[in-house]
Amino acid sequence: MSKIPQIKEYGGLPVVTAEKMKYLDKKASSEYGIPDHQLMENAGRVIAEETLRVAREELGKEPGVLKAVVCAGRGNNGGDGLVAARYLSAAGAQARVFILAPKETGFGELVVRNIQKAKEAGISVVLVNAEDLEGLAAEFEKADILLDALLGVSSVGKPTGPVRRVIQLMNKSGKPIIAVDIPSGLSPDTGHHSGVYIMAKHTLTLGFAKTGLMALHAQPNTGKITVLDIGYPKALVEEAKK
Repeated sequence: MSKIPQIKEYGGLPVVTAEKMKYLDKKASSEYGIPDHQLMENAGRVIAEETLRVAREELGKEPGVLKAVVCAGRGNNGGDGLVAARYLSAAGAQARVFILAPKETGFGELVVRNIQKAKEAGISVVLVNAEDLEGLAAEFEKADILLDALLGVSSVGKPTGPVRRVIQLMNKSGKPIIAVDIPSGLSPDTGHHSGVYIMAKHTLTLGFAKTGLMALHAQPNTGKITVLDIGYPKALVEEAKK
């Protein structure tokens, strides 16, 4: 079994496992009164802000000429991407979202809510089915930057099906990729992968860095790691250090 890196701090903040991250998220809601949808809104906003900074400083692209494509998964990582697209659009960028079609149970409540909000903001949100995948290559070619919001800390195992192909097409595009929270396909705990994973230029990890991002073998795939503040109260940050 792969070992979890034992680095305890990054960027002055504690480093956490996926299990602890989910525990802290629940505690933010249950004990500190910060609802899930507010954390997602905060996450999307700061992801957009950091994406615009990267585009300006590294690509020489101001928001008014920036073309960003968000590849969103079915879960909350995809919801973060949807919110980010809305804030990118509000800043003047052209943002498009390609979201993996839901399974039989449909999307979760937060994703449904943010699909609707994105559409109300005039953003193109395209459902991607298995038969549509190859057309994504042309969409990626037109973009300046890609956001990977496919798989988050709840994902386990090797990416399969459509998500596997989207990852491959994103990497093949040669466009700079910004990973939301963790590069899809990397273990949030160990940083290992099973052969299909995003090769990111930047990883914008939310709230706290994840242990897998600290692994030496993960660093070629994470690019520069930045921890984004999504509004956890100071008391919860202190608890995360324990």
